[in-house]
Amino acid sequence: MEERVSTKKYDRRLVGRLLALALPWWRPVLVATACLLVGSMLQVVTPLLTRVAIDRYIAPTGKATAPWLEHYLSLGREQGLGQIALLYFLAIAAGLLSDFSQQYLMQRTGQHAMFELRRRVMAHLQALDIAFYDRSPVGRLVTRVTTDADALNEMFTSGLVTIFGDVLVLLFIFGAMFRLNAGLTLVMLAVMPLVFGVTIVFRRAVTAGNRRIRVAVARINAFLQEHLTGIVVLQLFNREQRAAADFEVVNREHMDAYKATVVAYGWFYPAVEFLSLLAIASILARGGWQVRHDALSIGILVAFFQYASRIFRPIQDLSEKYNVLQGALAAAERIFGLLDEPVHITAPANPQPFPVRPAAIEFDHVWFAYKDEDWVLQDVSLRIEPGETVAVVGHTGAGKTTLTNLLLRFYDVQRGTIRIGGVDIREFDPRDLRRHFGIVLQDPHLFTGTLADNIRLGDATISGEALRVAAGQVNLTDFIASLPDGLNHKVRERGAGLSTGQKQLISFARALARQPRYLILDEATSSVDTETEFKVRDALERMVEGRTSIVIAHRLSTIQRAGRIVVMHKTKLRECGTHQELLAARGIYWKLYLLQYKEQEARLRVS
Repeated sequence: MEERVSTKKYDRRLVGRLLALALPWWRPVLVATACLLVGSMLQVVTPLLTRVAIDRYIAPTGKATAPWLEHYLSLGREQGLGQIALLYFLAIAAGLLSDFSQQYLMQRTGQHAMFELRRRVMAHLQALDIAFYDRSPVGRLVTRVTTDADALNEMFTSGLVTIFGDVLVLLFIFGAMFRLNAGLTLVMLAVMPLVFGVTIVFRRAVTAGNRRIRVAVARINAFLQEHLTGIVVLQLFNREQRAAADFEVVNREHMDAYKATVVAYGWFYPAVEFLSLLAIASILARGGWQVRHDALSIGILVAFFQYASRIFRPIQDLSEKYNVLQGALAAAERIFGLLDEPVHITAPANPQPFPVRPAAIEFDHVWFAYKDEDWVLQDVSLRIEPGETVAVVGHTGAGKTTLTNLLLRFYDVQRGTIRIGGVDIREFDPRDLRRHFGIVLQDPHLFTGTLADNIRLGDATISGEALRVAAGQVNLTDFIASLPDGLNHKVRERGAGLSTGQKQLISFARALARQPRYLILDEATSSVDTETEFKVRDALERMVEGRTSIVIAHRLSTIQRAGRIVVMHKTKLRECGTHQELLAARGIYWKLYLLQYKEQEARLRVS
């Protein structure tokens, strides 16, 4: 899933889906909008109070300044100025309260919306097919839930409502300025084309830079995830310098992208500040000439200065918030693209109940390819009876693990059918299907938590006694007893601090603790030492007893007692029989056995 850089500036469908995220919290959004409206109106009130104070009390003109207010003011100078100062303070306090309320409500709404969005993304990621993860770097998926979700949160907290507020402030201020003096307002407007031109250039530069930054962040996350997960291999083969050089390339892309935005921010704010001062200077020249010829009061001129200092901030904010919206749209495109990723392995509308009694597993002329018609399995037919243990052997790439992946519906077959109890497994709910299988993989994965947590994996129905029984069946009791906290021993990420054999034994206990009807062992002894293998081999007889079992192994010594051995070779099922029958046939299995037997003899001679 290669990172995409969106060039679309506006997408009505995406905007609609973004707004729908805030729909459940429309009440606080409505209150925040009302607070923003009050705050915008108060931006206009305080310069008008300044004008009244100057034209009525400080430098009286003898003319009416604000009839709607003067009727309530004292005629005395000191008392009148005191009243205006009190009104000014109240206006500032009300503005502070409205700004706080608006910010709090929108921040709260943003966090609720992002909580719900992350929950939906996580739920969808868990429902997606394994085939999706085969082509999707994990680091980029993490970016969707973290960086991209943060970009959407920024839109909710500082873009969704505040853009409307900035527009209102501009409209209110221009309306008040026109009402005070149309000529000075036109002087102010004369500078606006330059401001808008600078803003457009800035917006284009920052938008392009932000897109590059988001792509670079996703690549850094993917790189770090891959190389930190494989740090042992990296150090083992002395690849630190090469990895550092590769990371420098990715990191430099991120730095260069940020440099572009830093340069844009570096010249934008001084340019707007220069134009604002140019506008104020023009107002000073024009207004001063009018004051000198008694065509304008000093109070109006001072009010214009205050309006001029306030009118450029919303313009700067609008440009900044436009970039926030562009970043949010780009992030939304990727997040919703992930949410729109179809789930192919789904439960049918009316799922069939899983067989109550042990039932046979049947592969009926199964064909499968991971890509196009590059077949991994070709025309495979196999029937496993209830309670039977079937071993699957063959060279690497013969299709052994693919058989179990198809049986568990991690993938669906292209041709043929897999049945359990005569029912196509596509008729079962995948969760119900997998619940009846105990699985031990070649590479055991442990999660952060305790040993008990890793064996239960969230299944609260597994009692402490069941944990101890499962541990005893796989010879894990001595290891648990050696730990100070026993089953409550803390396990770090990916089982750091535990040996590969210990992790494998824990995965054995995990599979048995659920008392599954069916057991799948996929190269389960390939990662353990010889002593541990003997322990596991002794436990295997107890594990498979009364269960339908599929054992995939390279070590033929672990599967000689299997009821039947299936040999896969070049995507096809070539041989099937007991250990002795296959040796007597002198076919592929016989050659594999001789090869491993000679290897063992060679090792013994060397030792």
